Amino acid sequence: MLKKQRGAFTIIEVLISIVLMGIILPALYESVILLRNSNSHLFEHLEKAKKVTQATDTLYLDLVSSDGNISIQKDEFSRVCIENTKNSLYALSVAKVCWVVLKHNNTLLRIEGYDYHLPLKEDEKVEVNTVMENVELFDVYFAKDKILVLLQQKAKEPISFMIQGIE
Repeated sequence: MLKKQRGAFTIIEVLISIVLMGIILPALYESVILLRNSNSHLFEHLEKAKKVTQATDTLYLDLVSSDGNISIQKDEFSRVCIENTKNSLYALSVAKVCWVVLKHNNTLLRIEGYDYHLPLKEDEKVEVNTVMENVELFDVYFAKDKILVLLQQKAKEPISFMIQGIE
């Protein structure tokens, strides 16, 4: 018996393979688009989480590095002022740092400088950093040697931490 040798694809086989590729490729393309969108949303979420973590770490270090001279006021804006902290973002040997929530847009600010008074005057030399927006809750409780911090952004999980041993 002789075997028939096959030399090439028939036109029908080529057309069938083109139709199958036409069905499979758009599905693969859609899955790549979904994966790319998912990765970008994950990246955005991680960036926001990183900013919140940096903010709470900075507040924690401001409080831990303080000399215990901390004032808390709630008037036209909520604020926590640390008169002397060694945690300076601007290479000051000792800095006064105030964390302030502006009521009109619920923005948490960190103000660092030497000796200044709130509200700030034009001639006071300070650095002001926007830390967080859409703040629903920013409360700091200070009693004896303990500090409790509560922080929450709109539609986010609350953050809280306690520091003991502040002199």
